[in-house]
Amino acid sequence: MPDNLTIIPPRSGVSFLLKKGQRLKVVDLEGEQVSDFVCYNLADKGEVISSGRTIDYAETILLTKGHPLYSNRSNVMCEIVEDTVGRHDFLLTPCSADTFRIIYGHTHPHRGCFGNLCAALKDYGISPDAIPISFNIFMHVTVDGDTGKVAVLPPKSKAGDYVVLEAKMDLLVGLTACSAEMSNNYAFKPIGYQIEG
Repeated sequence: MPDNLTIIPPRSGVSFLLKKGQRLKVVDLEGEQVSDFVCYNLADKGEVISSGRTIDYAETILLTKGHPLYSNRSNVMCEIVEDTVGRHDFLLTPCSADTFRIIYGHTHPHRGCFGNLCAALKDYGISPDAIPISFNIFMHVTVDGDTGKVAVLPPKSKAGDYVVLEAKMDLLVGLTACSAEMSNNYAFKPIGYQIEG
C-alpha cells in the first residue's frame, strides 16, 4: 500500500477540504472498485460539480487526463491531471437505498453512496437534495450506440491504479468507496486517497 494514504473502508464515505492548487489522488487499492466524487465551492456551496455542463463542454462522456470538471455555474472546479485507467463515469447518480430496492430487489437495502455522502457532508450544511450526480471514478459504463441502453461493467482499474484531480478553487469534497454490486464486479473493497500540495 502506498505511504500516506487515508483509507475509506468498503461501502462508506468521507468529506474533507481541498484547497485551490492542491491535488487529490484517489487510488484503487485492490482493483475493480469505484469511488464516487462530488465537490462544492467552499465559499458558496450552491455551486456544485455538474455532470451536464462538464460533458457538454468536453463533448465526450469519456473524461480523462486533461479534462476539467465544471460547476453548475460553468466554472472549472478541478481538472484531471493524472489518470492511469482512462475509463470513468459521469452519467449515473450515486447508488442509494432506492437503487438497491429498485434495481437489486433488496428488502433491507444499504444506504449506498448517496446515504454515505449525505452523512459525510451533513455537518457542512449539505442537504440530501444538494447531492449532485457524482463523478464515478473507475466506474465502467457503456452506452449502446443504437438503442442508448446503458450497461454497468466491471471497472478496468487494477490494484494501484489512480486518478489525480487538481483543485481550481477551494473545495468541499465528498468521496466514497462505492456500495453497488454491479459497479464493483460484486465485491466491496476500500479506496485510498491523499492530498498533495
